[in-house]
Amino acid sequence: MEQSLIILKPDALQRGLVGPILTRLEARGLKFVGLKLMQISSELAHKHYGTHEGKPFFAGLVSYITSGPVLVVAVAGKDVIEIIRSTVGATNPVKAAPGTIRGDFGVNIGRNLIHASDSPENGTQEVALFFAKNELLTVERSVDQWITE
Repeated sequence: MEQSLIILKPDALQRGLVGPILTRLEARGLKFVGLKLMQISSELAHKHYGTHEGKPFFAGLVSYITSGPVLVVAVAGKDVIEIIRSTVGATNPVKAAPGTIRGDFGVNIGRNLIHASDSPENGTQEVALFFAKNELLTVERSVDQWITE
């Protein structure tokens, strides 16, 4: 099973969009296995966005993700990376399709509401960065048989 990390960024929390965003993801049939409201430290932000270090937007990215509370969500299941990324939409909300989270709620690339892992490898690494193993649940839902074959 794949794992993915979703971060509802400070703009999503400040705008009161946690419920609508989680509802869209849950309605897709995604299984949340961990949720945590937190303030990301500068150290954790540097680890999480380390691949972007040295790029012109890195300092602003770290500054923004640490500027307010976020909700981190661990998701597990078959093809969750692809499902989440298609639901979230393009990184730049201007280019995100209508019906996606960023396409419907976003306006600016610097305030694009949500982070989603971009590969199964990164998903596993990112979940481990934000959640201890004992913070993740393994649960079968009765509805799962109606969502996947």
